[in-house]
Amino acid sequence: MFREAVRTLLAVLAERAPGRSVEVRVPPYGAIQCVPGPRHTRGNPPNVVEMAPDIWLALALGRIGWAEAVTDGRVQVSGVRADLSAFLPL
Repeated sequence: MFREAVRTLLAVLAERAPGRSVEVRVPPYGAIQCVPGPRHTRGNPPNVVEMAPDIWLALALGRIGWAEAVTDGRVQVSGVRADLSAFLPL
């Protein structure tokens, strides 16, 4: 059930922020590419957002805010486009 919730909310993010400029990783359950902009095709993507499944669910449902999660180190971000605050909560 936990895995399905993570994957479902990742799919919702991909629908609401279509594109391939940011890779969102929620190991071990899923990863998507989203957000409009330059498409990444080879090697390590320059714009990555990674977090634990429980943090992803909390962000997607609005239980914690983006800035708080990033500042506290619960979300790891790299790249100039790796800001999902405009798309969260879902």
